[in-house]
Amino acid sequence: MTADGGFRDQLTLSLPRLRRFAWGLAGSAEAGDDLLQAACERAIAREHQWQPGTSVERWMYRIIRTVHIDERRGEAVRARHLRVVQEQAAVPETGTPPPELRMQLLQVRSAMGELPTEQSEALMLVAVEGYSYREAAKMLELPIGTVASRVTRAREALIRLLGEQGSEADASGP
Repeated sequence: MTADGGFRDQLTLSLPRLRRFAWGLAGSAEAGDDLLQAACERAIAREHQWQPGTSVERWMYRIIRTVHIDERRGEAVRARHLRVVQEQAAVPETGTPPPELRMQLLQVRSAMGELPTEQSEALMLVAVEGYSYREAAKMLELPIGTVASRVTRAREALIRLLGEQGSEADASGP
């Protein structure tokens, strides 16, 4: 080990503790090892961001947690995408969705059109295109917190707008 406890030396010495942490988060040894590997790759690629004299281990705990959260979000996005694909597979051979689905899509498109541009672009990137908040923030050149806030406000507005549309439809019904 170098006299200053260099980055790679500290990382190597911390691996057993980091591995236990990753296993605990991931729920299995195999998934934990994959998580730790992804975190180590990210850390080594960003080694220049580490400040000498600070704890590599603490930095790595944050990176492992961030990678874990990003992976969970990615899984959620893939699960939503799979549901959409399965719903689309349920569309009749004619390629025309059932009337109820067409009506819901029109309502969502209409509500999306009422959102402020900054909210709709953030929501589209995260909820429709499946980008992480971090990726969307980079694309929009905004802080991640701003993107998260815009997505939250957009979702709340959509729920409100779609609820209002549903109430109007109920009022004009038979």
